[in-house]
Amino acid sequence: MAKKKKQLTAAEIAAQNEAIEAAQIQHAFEQGTNTLRDLISPSAIEIHSDYFRLGNKYGRTMYVYGYPRSLYTGWISPIINIDEVVDVSMYIYPVESAVVMKNLRTKVTQLEASYSLNMEKGKVRDPELEAAITDAEELRDQLQVGSERFFRFGLYVTMWTDSLEEMKYVQQKIETIFGQQMVFSKVANAQQEQGLNSVMPQCQDQLQIRRNMNTGAISTSFPFTSADLTQDKGILYGINMHNNGLVIFDRFSLENANMVVFAKSGAGKSFTVKLEALRTMMIGAEVLIIDPENEYQRLCDAVGGSYIRLSLNSDVRINPFDLPKVVDSEDAGDALRSNLVTLHGLFRLMLGGNQAVAGGQVISALSASEEADLDQALIDTYARAGITSDPLTHQSTPPTIINLYDTLLHMGGSGPQLAQRLKKYTSGTFAGIFSQQSNIDINNQMVVFNIRDLEDELRPVAMYIVLSHIWNIVRAEQKKRLLIVDEAWQLMQHEDSANFLFSLAKRARKYYLGLTTITQDVEDFMSTKMGRAIVGNSSMQLLLKQSVSAVDVLSDVFKLTGEEKRRLSNFPVGQGLFFAGQNHVHIQVIASETEESLITTNPGGK
Repeated sequence: MAKKKKQLTAAEIAAQNEAIEAAQIQHAFEQGTNTLRDLISPSAIEIHSDYFRLGNKYGRTMYVYGYPRSLYTGWISPIINIDEVVDVSMYIYPVESAVVMKNLRTKVTQLEASYSLNMEKGKVRDPELEAAITDAEELRDQLQVGSERFFRFGLYVTMWTDSLEEMKYVQQKIETIFGQQMVFSKVANAQQEQGLNSVMPQCQDQLQIRRNMNTGAISTSFPFTSADLTQDKGILYGINMHNNGLVIFDRFSLENANMVVFAKSGAGKSFTVKLEALRTMMIGAEVLIIDPENEYQRLCDAVGGSYIRLSLNSDVRINPFDLPKVVDSEDAGDALRSNLVTLHGLFRLMLGGNQAVAGGQVISALSASEEADLDQALIDTYARAGITSDPLTHQSTPPTIINLYDTLLHMGGSGPQLAQRLKKYTSGTFAGIFSQQSNIDINNQMVVFNIRDLEDELRPVAMYIVLSHIWNIVRAEQKKRLLIVDEAWQLMQHEDSANFLFSLAKRARKYYLGLTTITQDVEDFMSTKMGRAIVGNSSMQLLLKQSVSAVDVLSDVFKLTGEEKRRLSNFPVGQGLFFAGQNHVHIQVIASETEESLITTNPGGK
């Protein structure tokens, strides 16, 4: 017989429901909630007078209350790029110009009254008061014409550390960075909670500590001023002093691979260029160097390069009449004509270049008739050697300056006179080095042409001939190469050699060549039209420490800011401004101990 189910009373049902609900509450309490807010929230927050603790992190908020009379662009960059965990908040409030004009009128009246009172009492002039009057009047004029606007600016910084000891260190570091720029900051004592809320990304300025600024001053506070010059490929040039990042760059990735290096003696220009050459070799590029001061021999010997010493006593010979072994059919037809143009510039240089006469007037070393006779003599000299405009004849043995001398001597017009002027290079003092067939074979990853032992009069000629010889090699076989011309100002002293260097800079990209031009005589280099043109055809520039007179010249060319101008004459050795395309950074050149031992020019060595 089935057992009858017991009916529950209302009181028993209510009690049962309460028990179930209590069990559910107990279960929920024991399990906890798993919302996103619970997962990201800290376990607790402690607010103290000068710091707060959020979970396991300590924080402290500071505010800026004082600024110098003028600010330079990027002054806040050291704080933005500091190698610490910080939050930075800026609050900018526009102010109506009418309100500012009214307040300025009152302020100027007060300042002028104080100035007049001091004058009546015979007090010593107060430069600070005079400057305040001038600044206020200038601001009134700018506000009146609408070229400036007025703002209220608040700047707060919150630092995060793992301990209070570390907090003291970071605070001192930030105060030092601000203090170097005459920017004054304080800890928000007894307002740490308001400081934290002011820096949080919720746009609540609970500190409300602000400073009046005009448009120009506000613009200098733009936070995103750090340029980044790091690529996936290339070589290491140094440390980006803006953010302590690495400057890794491939110069061949730009529209041209040319580079100019300007620095005063001892600033580290040769060190930097040698370091770049060494590292560029590691990625398979060839390096060709014109060395006027015997600075590259140690590096050349270390990498097993060819060191070619040019002097009147050496056995090295370079024939300027050599023709390039051009593979490109388009260039092959113009090879002779191109070399004739180069030879014209060379012989103008050898026969006197552009000579300065009494009164400062500059005249050419060759007259129009002499130019015409020289041109015909060059063509005839090549023809007698069996070389014409036909590329098939270019494999013949080229003539030499001795052959040109003989042609000039036996032709009419001004030929005999030109031959006499050329005689010192054929049988006179400078005979041999450039008047015989070439006996050098450049087949090495690094080749250095040393011209230190040549006489001063022969140096520009030698640099021109070596450049021409290198250019023939570059045109014969296209591969990644660097050509380094040290002390390039010597070439810029003569119009023909300056034109040749500019032509090389302009055409280098086509042949996968990167030209590096180095000089310490910035004024001489930049005073010429060709010098400025070479800079304009260089996608990279490196400005190391400069003399005071050179800073103004470079500032005009590179459009430097006031702060960059100031730093340019005070950089320590190895620091400078590195320009690459549209970007430029403050760079510190660094080398390993092994690299430094190979490239240093310090007489003590390493």
